[in-house]
Amino acid sequence: MRRRASALALVLALVPVAGLCSAAEARDKWNTRVLAHVPAPGFPAHSYVDAAGHIWEGTYVNPNGDTVPSRVFEFSGDGGLLRNYSVPGQSLAHEHGVQVATSDARGRLVLLDRTPSRALILDPSDGKITTYATFRDVHPCNQGGAPGDCSQSLSDGAPFADYAAWGPDGSLYVTDYAQAVVWRVPPGGGRPSVWLTDARLDGGGFGTAGIVLAPDRRTLLISQASGLGLNPGDPTRGHLYSVAIQPDGSAGALKQLWESLPTDLPDGFAVAASGNIYLANVGLSAQLVQISPDGAEVARFPSTFGTGDNGSPVPFDSPSGLAFLGTRLIVANQSALVGDSSHQVLLDVEAGEPGAPELIPADSGPSTVKVASAVVVTGTVSARHGRRVTITLSRSLATSPARVRVTAAGRTLATGTLRGRTLRLVLRRAVKLGSNVTIRPLRPGGALDATVLRIR
Repeated sequence: MRRRASALALVLALVPVAGLCSAAEARDKWNTRVLAHVPAPGFPAHSYVDAAGHIWEGTYVNPNGDTVPSRVFEFSGDGGLLRNYSVPGQSLAHEHGVQVATSDARGRLVLLDRTPSRALILDPSDGKITTYATFRDVHPCNQGGAPGDCSQSLSDGAPFADYAAWGPDGSLYVTDYAQAVVWRVPPGGGRPSVWLTDARLDGGGFGTAGIVLAPDRRTLLISQASGLGLNPGDPTRGHLYSVAIQPDGSAGALKQLWESLPTDLPDGFAVAASGNIYLANVGLSAQLVQISPDGAEVARFPSTFGTGDNGSPVPFDSPSGLAFLGTRLIVANQSALVGDSSHQVLLDVEAGEPGAPELIPADSGPSTVKVASAVVVTGTVSARHGRRVTITLSRSLATSPARVRVTAAGRTLATGTLRGRTLRLVLRRAVKLGSNVTIRPLRPGGALDATVLRIR
């Protein structure tokens, strides 16, 4: 499971739906409404708001276990359920769950899957879900981990992708809840590298959570649930850190901005246009925290520790992640420990200030390469097995797989996959070698506008 429930139990051992207001109706800061119930399998962990103002919510781990695939729900800004999608390929015999982390330049959603640990791309236009990156187990550096590909942690945890944010160059930065690392997925997708590892990110399995690119667009903010690993001091306190993306792309020094109260378990957070940070505590405090840009704690809501009493019919019950929609904070109420399905809702909390716009780089997401119409590219058949043909092109056309259709004289000869210089086809009919064929994407706006391939 997500280990939120286990984290809460561990912390305990360490310590002796209302209607929406109209647009014209003024709301006080922290005014809370129930926006929508999250259907089964429930356990919402993080809400994401796209450029159109739609809210995306994934279902996360059921602590009691289940064999139901996770789902992704799309809600309108007023809480109406629009669409939902089932996540394929999960290890249903193990704990499984999915979070909607962000979206790319073409409006596709980036999902982070628990088991297997991977980043997925959900294309709302057709509902297809494809793999963008897969996260691996890295060994502790002090237990023989390879330099540059190891973790500054005491134990060897399994990969646990949690939250993600784009960098300015289209890299995707992903926190690992169990391995004390922040991953960097290169622009266009592919093999992640260990971008940052630090002993302070070792939460003993309850570690690095939220990540947001600051308004300066060169600093990442990172929340840490606990210091149960190597961090000195009270192990039940979490932290908010900042780390600069250096001009050469490497990680700068990890700097502490804020320290939580014991058992808070800081989780997801969002940044206002003012630079204020609004953070959800999934732990025993059941509170939202407002933190100033310089790390000073400004306010807690509700003011009483542990009650979750927010004035709405549904109290905060493991509030896990949040996102801005105008001046509203959309809070995912996970109910991780209690597992009360009536509490598994999206809450609408008035922040009294707007959120900072999210940076979504123009080249974010699976790579696309636009090629002018009728560019001639030569290719050589390198293998042929029945009707399966592999053609090596004279130059690279796409860095990520693109599904394409190959035509000649207006007739479809084959469909296939293009990546880099390799075009793999499944022929529908015989192809006369030496002829010219045209490659087009299966969907408009795909990898190629139109490219003529001359097969030798």
